[in-house]
Amino acid sequence: MSTAAAEPAPASPEIERTPSLQEVIGGLGDIPLSRILARPAPGTATEADLLAANQGKTRICELVDGVLVEKGMGIRESLLASAIIALLRAYVVPRKLGLVTGEAGTMKLFPGLIRVPDVAFLPGERLPGGRVPSEPIPSVVPELAIEVLSESNTRAEMRRKRQDYFRSGVNSVWEVDPRTRTVAVYEQADHPVQVHQQDETIEGRGTLLGFRLLLADLFAELDQTF
Repeated sequence: MSTAAAEPAPASPEIERTPSLQEVIGGLGDIPLSRILARPAPGTATEADLLAANQGKTRICELVDGVLVEKGMGIRESLLASAIIALLRAYVVPRKLGLVTGEAGTMKLFPGLIRVPDVAFLPGERLPGGRVPSEPIPSVVPELAIEVLSESNTRAEMRRKRQDYFRSGVNSVWEVDPRTRTVAVYEQADHPVQVHQQDETIEGRGTLLGFRLLLADLFAELDQTF
């Protein structure tokens, strides 16, 4: 007696909703696969996983869409970031305007979205109680976020970052390009207000009104000899 073949069991909702790796990479801005941590599986990472990944300080990761994404940095990028931090602190600290953070300053912009700007300025009114946060990943939003571009950063990735920053309440984003020696200043995600050349000066806005960054001095850091 013949019997009908059994109907295959329907896929679970979890499997049906699982995006492909290509979709994951596309959502992150088509970044190199080498910057995506395989463990935990992309789409399942948590804040605890991020803390564990960043604990050794051999790499700095962000948490985006449940994926641990390693930030692309190098010595030139780090040098420019540290120079900007020093210049900002020289202006901010004596005036008690707020905090200047560096390339390990994790910030929870939204639940499940943790960014690590290379440099950021947080005025006192954006700090809980006007104090330095004690949590390793505080829920704070900077007034100014600065990203120093590396070779592995894609245009789509940086656009996604700007969207995240402005959606969370960041006022201004600066993108520093070591290769062209320019700084693009954004006040919205898509189009820069201005792209400053290395012989120009950027003037701060908002809480940083009065701060001036001479790009010739900044990019001269890359030409040092010893």
